[in-house]
Amino acid sequence: MKPAYVKLIAAIILDIADFTVGRILGFGTAMDMILVLIGFSMFGWKGLFQLWEVADLSDQVDGFVPTLTLIALTELREKKD
Repeated sequence: MKPAYVKLIAAIILDIADFTVGRILGFGTAMDMILVLIGFSMFGWKGLFQLWEVADLSDQVDGFVPTLTLIALTELREKKD
């Protein structure tokens, strides 16, 4: 399996976890910070787009936007061009 697809699968799993477990107040913010580090390690500077989720202190809105999955899809598309 190509590394870009592995990253996509990992991003989907992490975004699902953020949607479910990440909605717990307080824990969700900590999880968002961890996801920023994971996103940066997986995608480089593009992973820093995950930082916008830390700004949502209610942990309710950011769970509906699969940021890491969108970054992975963008990276996958760039590799095809």
